[in-house]
Amino acid sequence: MASNPIEQAHLLASRGQTRPAVVLLEAAGAAGDAQALMQLAVWQLAGTHVARDLDAARVTLRRAVAIGHVDGALMEVALTASGNGNARAPDWQGAIALLDKAAAGDPVATAQRALIGAMALTSDGAPLRVPQGQVISASPRVVHYPALLSERECAHVASVGAGLLEPAQVIDPQTGRLVPHPIRTSDGGAIGPTREDLVIRALNLRIAAISGTRVEQGEPLTVLRYSPGQEYRRHLDTIAGARNQRIRTVLVYLNQGFGGGETQFPMLGLDVRPRGGDAIVFDTILPDGSPDTRTLHAGAPVTAGAKWLATRWIRAEAIDPWTIHAG
Repeated sequence: MASNPIEQAHLLASRGQTRPAVVLLEAAGAAGDAQALMQLAVWQLAGTHVARDLDAARVTLRRAVAIGHVDGALMEVALTASGNGNARAPDWQGAIALLDKAAAGDPVATAQRALIGAMALTSDGAPLRVPQGQVISASPRVVHYPALLSERECAHVASVGAGLLEPAQVIDPQTGRLVPHPIRTSDGGAIGPTREDLVIRALNLRIAAISGTRVEQGEPLTVLRYSPGQEYRRHLDTIAGARNQRIRTVLVYLNQGFGGGETQFPMLGLDVRPRGGDAIVFDTILPDGSPDTRTLHAGAPVTAGAKWLATRWIRAEAIDPWTIHAG
């Protein structure tokens, strides 16, 4: 038998013995094992081995935090700010109170609190003033926002995304196996609800403000890293047959000082040269809801250094960040 409760629980769950696995984690948590409670909370959040139950996960997470789980404290902050990703009402002030408490003994929380303190925000975390952009294409509408993010904010987004990066892949319909993405050769990772700390949440609210949408319409912020030779070939951001279509795209450039990497709109004769902190917003559909093929665009190959980019694809209606997929 495995040597610790978490290993034992995984072994039991792998054999289909879900209930004994949960009982084991609960018993370990009752005995003061914060890691066991954290594991159970993750199962409840993800719907792994047990039915997904966000409210139960929050209760379990609170117990883990109460007995000293530092990472759990930051996860609790994230879920409080977003309202469990639409399951509860967002509570920015409650999240700030939890972050202040965590910052008393955690340098990561302290750094996040300092960054939040440097932002001009409303009581719910939205920007106090909506940044003004410059229209660089009237139809389709493409708007450029200089310095939407500060250098520190860009660095934070990149640091959160760095641990999530994986080579771009898609499922081969013939074999069912993951294969390299046919048009995007970068590494990428999406910042889901459990990692959407208060800084990321505030930036997502800023993105919602400049795009004229609700934050709940945005897919999880995706961080992309392009190394020399990597690119995103010509494509549309809309999804064929999607019931909840992507209507708008926001691209935020997180750094500069690399070669190549321009965002190119060939049908508009428009090239956007990346500059750290700048953003562009463009519509992806026509008034009738069909894809606007004029928004065909590409990320040119990087020739030197590394290009970091954050993308938020915005849907016509609110999405569930726990179950978002291509459709």
